[in-house]
Amino acid sequence: MAGRDDAAGRAIKIWQFTDTHILAGPEARFLGVDSFASLNEVIDLALAGGGIPDLVLLTGDLSQDESADSYRRLAGAVSRVAAPVYALPGNHDRPELLMEMLSALGGRFSCQREVVCGSWLVVLLDTSVSGRVEGWLGDGELSRLDGCLAEHPEKHALVCLHHNPVPVGSEWVDRLGLTNADQFLTVIDRHPNVRGLLWGHVHQEFAGRRGRAELLGTPSTCVQFKPQASRFQIDGQAPGYRWLELNPDGGIRSAVSRLDHLPDGLTLDCPGY
Repeated sequence: MAGRDDAAGRAIKIWQFTDTHILAGPEARFLGVDSFASLNEVIDLALAGGGIPDLVLLTGDLSQDESADSYRRLAGAVSRVAAPVYALPGNHDRPELLMEMLSALGGRFSCQREVVCGSWLVVLLDTSVSGRVEGWLGDGELSRLDGCLAEHPEKHALVCLHHNPVPVGSEWVDRLGLTNADQFLTVIDRHPNVRGLLWGHVHQEFAGRRGRAELLGTPSTCVQFKPQASRFQIDGQAPGYRWLELNPDGGIRSAVSRLDHLPDGLTLDCPGY
């Protein structure tokens, strides 16, 4: 398990980039958008805010075409942030290839799925299911989560996954969320040290609460989905990322920051993907 001893007694700063949908070729587009260029603009926005985070979290759908070159391009962009990078897969990723690429890159890129940083524990889960859009947490992941939270009851915990474990209010998106969310939330509810759940997948901002835990969904770094929609619709909001400050007392400060413009090539009446 990775750890940061120098973070004791202060807020832990995190940048979350999600649903980057990077493709192998520079001419390739995701829903008409150069997702690689859009990610780099979002990273520029984060860097322009000043400071460097303690951790960067990449929360799935990092590739669109499941290629090694897409992960190399992703790593090249994210490596501009001088902080440790932790990743988990989404439904558009190849988990084994993603982990293989992170291992080969080394340096700031880590395959660790549990991180102790100051008074906080960050747990990353794999909800991806080969050939399926919706998510599922296998018995092994649920057991790992339960054991990790039980092992560190004195640490405030942030649990990260790709698929949304609660409805976000978009009917078609919610059908494709975490299909065994009840099992997951049963584990979460057993551990009062869980202070936040963080995910991607929904391509829109979401905030809620479950007991002591903040519930946080994050927009994509490229294309957004229209909130409160019953069917697939592209939203006219700009790409962005989420920043978080995890305070020593267990409180979480967080907000989404967005570009001030839409990406080139975005078509709001796109029929689907």
